[in-house]
Amino acid sequence: MTSPTRRPLPPQAPPRPIVTEEDALNAARALAADWAPTAAQRDAERLLPWDQIEAFTRSGLGTITVPRAYGGPGLSFVTLARVFEILCAADSAAGQIPQNHFGVIRLLEEAGTEAQKRRFYADILNGHRIGNAGPERGRRQLTHNATALRETADGLRLSGHRFYSTGAIFAHWIPTRANDPQGRPVQVWVPRDAEGVEVVDDWDSFGQRTTASGSVIFDNVPIADPEQIIPVWQRAEIPGLAGPVSQLIQAAIDSGIAQGALNEAIAFVREKSRPWVDSGVSRAQDDPYIIADIGRLQAALWAAQQVVEDTARLLDRIAAGPIGAEDSARASVAIAEAKILTTEIALRASEKLFELAGTASTRAGLNLGRIWRNARVHTLHDPVRWKYHLLGNWHLNRRAPARHQWN
Repeated sequence: MTSPTRRPLPPQAPPRPIVTEEDALNAARALAADWAPTAAQRDAERLLPWDQIEAFTRSGLGTITVPRAYGGPGLSFVTLARVFEILCAADSAAGQIPQNHFGVIRLLEEAGTEAQKRRFYADILNGHRIGNAGPERGRRQLTHNATALRETADGLRLSGHRFYSTGAIFAHWIPTRANDPQGRPVQVWVPRDAEGVEVVDDWDSFGQRTTASGSVIFDNVPIADPEQIIPVWQRAEIPGLAGPVSQLIQAAIDSGIAQGALNEAIAFVREKSRPWVDSGVSRAQDDPYIIADIGRLQAALWAAQQVVEDTARLLDRIAAGPIGAEDSARASVAIAEAKILTTEIALRASEKLFELAGTASTRAGLNLGRIWRNARVHTLHDPVRWKYHLLGNWHLNRRAPARHQWN
């Protein structure tokens, strides 16, 4: 791998203030305009988007869901979803990187103490990025956890080897799931530069190549401050929105990939494709079959985007009041519907791009293949077949979905 794994983090300057939804959307559009022209090169050469992530932080977008009670703008989940759609239409790899930042913010709101919220929200408002040390590798269930805190003569120590750690390489804080000394699940917040932390750039997937979603190794890392430990085991039976919010972000990423694929198809057909010999037209964009296919893709994309927005509005309504078991279940059902539609349109639009644009669109120098590769890899984040099962079980048997970050 050619990208550095221990690039020094720059001195922190407070991000630009974001107050309104329009502030956030304008910031996202400005970043997207800057990212899009170089996305193909970053993917082809596997150049990690250090500058793009720094620009994201400076823009203030990392603060948008920090609650107002703690000094943030407290913007809606609708805004959060739109920001991810905009960024991922331009570059879904760079756009995916903040996913865990926002997922952790929601978990902190639900499970953190007041002292933890004041501390970590203040860090985020000052430009700190939150990464993630994801599930452990292997064939066991994703919830299997060998990463553990143990008591030593020198205090608590954390050890474990994690993978799928999107955002960790760019982060200031790396939260990870672990078992506490009593064997209960906790989330441990570890500074990126703590002794014993190693972030390994060993992500070698054929898609989302520059997310750096590889390994994090915790080797006897000292955890001296109790505020670094969130006892998520205490939330096991309490309904919440941490899972649905995480899934909303995933759906918005896929919706953004689909939008980017459709944008590329339209631009290529207009500017570079030639008409088929039997079409009887002088421009590819006048081919009636291409016109119809663009219409079908656009209708499916709009439908998926609308379901994402409706789901985000539902989450906003639920978050505004006490969250009961029925609320949590409805949120998971709604996001399953959105995830199904965004998965299908991301795959369909990114594959159809080449059929509509023609052979010239497959040239290696254009690297349009990254869009399909990104769609294929990201939509494997959680299997859509289980989203269908979740929906069927809810509507047929009124069986509430399990509560975890993939629902």
